[in-house]
Parts: sequence; structure tokens; C-alpha cells
Amino acid sequence: MLKGKTVIVTGAAGNAALAAVRALIEDGAQVGLVDPDPLRLDSLIRFLRGTTVAVPCDSADPGAVRQAFAQIEKVLGPVDILVNAADHPSASRLESTDADEWRRVLAAHADSAFHWSRVAAPGMKKRAWGRIVNVLPPGAKSGGAEMGLAYAASCGALASLTFSLARELAAHGVTVNAVAPGPMEGSSAVEAMNEAQRRQKLAQVPLGRFCKPEELAHAVRFLVSPHAGFITGEIVDVNGGTVMD
Repeated sequence: MLKGKTVIVTGAAGNAALAAVRALIEDGAQVGLVDPDPLRLDSLIRFLRGTTVAVPCDSADPGAVRQAFAQIEKVLGPVDILVNAADHPSASRLESTDADEWRRVLAAHADSAFHWSRVAAPGMKKRAWGRIVNVLPPGAKSGGAEMGLAYAASCGALASLTFSLARELAAHGVTVNAVAPGPMEGSSAVEAMNEAQRRQKLAQVPLGRFCKPEELAHAVRFLVSPHAGFITGEIVDVNGGTVMD
């Protein structure tokens, strides 16, 4: 379905992003994996089948993003699909969130998606086809119930960026959507819970379990596919019914 398409996935060493990478490779895409952790990237790419390239990059740095993008296009060719899945967990509440933490969390989510979209969009527009999918960290619609203040605010910023990009790029054949997962198996937030906290959190999920990384990956896979060509400006909830709207 995606044979011949080139994809960039940021935050690729994370559980959810890596599941998306595997799903996109299964569909025939060649994938550029981007993450600030070079050692983890190197260890992961050895176990991936298909055409891939791993590029360490601080996605909050616009200069580093431009260099990484050029490197990926040099190896894999023009980028057709961008999946912004960089993540920086933060459970800090108002009094314990200093300016540096606020800036780090916003930079990891909203800034990085902006920088990557800015370098990827011109080529997509020129070819009149493209897909951008932003993975929203849990908390965009729950006021930070899963994590903290800065985390929730960064989710809101990323959601608004999704809507703005969708409107701006639609006339050029580029769709922009987001996926909003609920608490996810293997995530830092879930792993940090004790048994009582896990039971309490599960009681808030109508389906009674946490999201699997593969379930998020399937949502991403659909949104970048030809089947989703008339869907743009949407946030797809993958949260087991935790938030219904």
C-alpha cells in the first residue's frame, strides 16, 4: 500500500513510534528513524526488516532538523509522509514546573512537530501529495489527567498546530491529522504506576485495559494510507472510550 513512499518517524525509539515504524515497513514504506538517542536507534535498526536509515537528531533544534531531513532525503529520496511522535514525559504540576521544564516539554512536542513540518511540507506541496500525522501525548483532552501541566499544554498546542496545518496544506493535496492515545502499555506513565494506581486508571477506561502500541500504529497506518485521502484536520482517539466526543 505504501510501496515507494518515504516516511520520517520522529521519536522513533519510543514504544508507540517504533510500533508505527514496523507497521509502515510492513506496508512497503522506506522509513527514516529520528530520535535524540543514537545508541538506542542503532540497537533498534538492526532488528528492522526493510529499507531504513537511522538519524540521531534533537528535533527541538531547527538547524539539526534541517540537516537530518537533508540526510534522509539523500539516502531514501523525497519524503512523502511525516509522523511526529517525539515525546518528553512530564508529571510536574503548577508549583513544581519551572520555566526550563515548561520549555523542554513544549519544545519536544509542539516545536519539534513545527520544525519537521516546515522542512517536509514544501516537497509535499510540490508533488501535490503528502501525509502528516502528529501523535498527541495523553492529556490533550483530559487536562493533564495522565501526566502534568506542561504535558497537557503541549498536547493542546500540538492539536492546534494540526488544525492550522490541515487548513493551510489541504489545497496542495497534503492531509494533516493527529492520533490521541490513552494510557499505553510500556509507556513511562504506565510503568511508573503502582498496582493501586493501575487499578484506578483502568477503572476510568470503559474497555478496561491500556492501549497497545500496535493499536496506535494501526491508526497511524490508516491515516497515511490512500484510504484516508479525504480525511484532514481530525484527531483520532485511541483511548478505549476514556474521552468521547
